[in-house]
Amino acid sequence: MTSSDSGSAVPRLVIAAPSSGSGKTTVATGLMAALTARGLAVSPHKVGPDYIDPGYHALATGRVGRNLDAYLCGPELVGPLLLHGARGCDIAVVEGVMGLYDGAAGEGELASTAQVAKLLRAPVVLVVDASSQSRSVAALVHGFVSWDPEVRIGGVILNKVASDRHEALLREAVDSVGVPVLGVLRRAAPVETPSRHLGLVPVAERGSDAVDAVAAMGARVADGCDLEALAGLARSAGALSCAAWDAGEALVSSPPPPLPVPSPGAAPPDPLVRPGRPRPQAPDGLRRRVAMASGAAFTFSYAEHTELLAAAGAEVVTFDPLRDEELPEGTQGLVIGGGFPEVYAAELSANEGLRKSVAELAFSGAPVAAECAGLLYLCRELDGLPMCGVLDTAARMSERLTLGYRDAVAVSDSALAVAGTRMRGHEFHRTVVEPGAGAAPAWGMRAPERRVEGFVERGVHASYLHTHWAAEPGVARRFVERCRTS
Repeated sequence: MTSSDSGSAVPRLVIAAPSSGSGKTTVATGLMAALTARGLAVSPHKVGPDYIDPGYHALATGRVGRNLDAYLCGPELVGPLLLHGARGCDIAVVEGVMGLYDGAAGEGELASTAQVAKLLRAPVVLVVDASSQSRSVAALVHGFVSWDPEVRIGGVILNKVASDRHEALLREAVDSVGVPVLGVLRRAAPVETPSRHLGLVPVAERGSDAVDAVAAMGARVADGCDLEALAGLARSAGALSCAAWDAGEALVSSPPPPLPVPSPGAAPPDPLVRPGRPRPQAPDGLRRRVAMASGAAFTFSYAEHTELLAAAGAEVVTFDPLRDEELPEGTQGLVIGGGFPEVYAAELSANEGLRKSVAELAFSGAPVAAECAGLLYLCRELDGLPMCGVLDTAARMSERLTLGYRDAVAVSDSALAVAGTRMRGHEFHRTVVEPGAGAAPAWGMRAPERRVEGFVERGVHASYLHTHWAAEPGVARRFVERCRTS
């Protein structure tokens, strides 16, 4: 098998399941690790908005884990984003989300694993938890095969199989449906992948334990699955007619948003931030320096955000709020993505030097983009512990899980978007901020409920909403253009 520079013909598989909890993360991550161990360059992908599974995928493959989300980015970007990630790879493995046919609530097949598989013209491997059934597995597999004829289920991996006798019964049943069994994983102690209030504990927090877990998944899949048959199935994927996504091309093809109409007597717009002008440069010719939070407390970020910022003229440098006592030298803009600041609230609060550095940058008017965890970090306090104090609101843990896709529109002009810009996003948190919106809110939610949330103050845009900038590349361009020379 040879790699493809364009990626248009890259072999690919989608790993799906009838429901969550069937073992698809173990199989997908293990398959990535097993194929990588055989010397293949594996491109890892995850259906949906989840940030945590791609971290395990990255450990398994040595490549950045990337998301394919037809709700956040639109169906038209699913193929291009896969080809972008798969450049130079031998095979792409895509882990599904929830059950095969489960998608955005009330939106039919939108954002489901089934829809993504069809958009990618990729065969599906169905991971079935066989622990409490034998012949009935045939009815289950038949139902999934026949539900949507456009979804090609090319094989089944049976998980949690108890014995040789159990395996024989299952194989006989699945054979009657005409779908090959490509692997059998015996019932065993689960691989150590601890969870907490928002799912698996991210790779960045587990260190060598995560490495060991991924290795164990790879060994189980290598022992129990027919890797040659799976690779052969991947090679049967249909060719894609779309081109690979490219950050620079996306910026060029994305029209700049219109300037807001100034009120009578107002100062003229700053030419530095006028959309559509050539990329601004500091007097010494350096690219704009954008600091991006990282480390164990801030692990949630889509790789395309960094790529878009760089294509827009930024030098992206990372820092760890748990360890670094000030922002990187020369920081002109700040991006704080998602993560778990609630888990590290005491450590974040104790780092007074960095909190002061962040506040000084924010109060200077520099652009600051904060999503979810970033919002909490900018608050006055989190669970009673002092945070950066950029926003006059308090955050606390809650028993209620807020989860789901959102259809949103920008309410206020900000460093990310002009008012009226429509974007789709995702919320996933067990915290609340009080108040939940500032005098100039960030977003107005159109669905599933109508409300405003978030804060736009000075250059700060802070919100619970996670967005994918590939859907609106102008966000990155506008942000970089707002960065000023220090």
